[in-house]
Amino acid sequence: MARKKVFSFLGQQFHIYGPNADLRFYIKQKAFKLKEAITVYSDETMTTEVLKIQARSIMDFSGTYDVTTPQGEAIGALKRDGLKSILRDKWHVLDASGQTVGTIEEDSAALALVRRFLSNLIPQSFTVTIKGQKAAEYRQHFNPFIAKYDIDFSLDQQDLFDRRLGIASVVLLLAIEGRQG
Repeated sequence: MARKKVFSFLGQQFHIYGPNADLRFYIKQKAFKLKEAITVYSDETMTTEVLKIQARSIMDFSGTYDVTTPQGEAIGALKRDGLKSILRDKWHVLDASGQTVGTIEEDSAALALVRRFLSNLIPQSFTVTIKGQKAAEYRQHFNPFIAKYDIDFSLDQQDLFDRRLGIASVVLLLAIEGRQG
């Protein structure tokens, strides 16, 4: 499960928990940054970096976010499909060489339109498809004070989806898609 407190004035904090409710990752994102740069840590002490997520450009509507190891080794990238995301959130999953290997897409166009234009109180769900196969699902829970997603990688029986990109994608959904409501 991934969660973010909605009301945070000095930046955002994210916690990602394992199946036994044990903290696996912690993210503290500074407020008011023009170019997104997010570091994922192993815990709240922020002493051990696990991943880095870096926007390629400042305030890009169809932004691409590189995901690297703390040493700078490319893991892959996540590219927001800007125009399509106006009506229904869609991201492209790129491998370390920059090739598109999958998508992350909001559950339904009809529900997405209701969320955007009538009420953002309807929880979102996302499906991750890698190489034509369903690899993961993220399901949001309604809570006006804490954004929460259940993360399910169990669909990926062939290990097609690099879990590090999966964690980065959930962080970006909480950080970026969460702002549009």
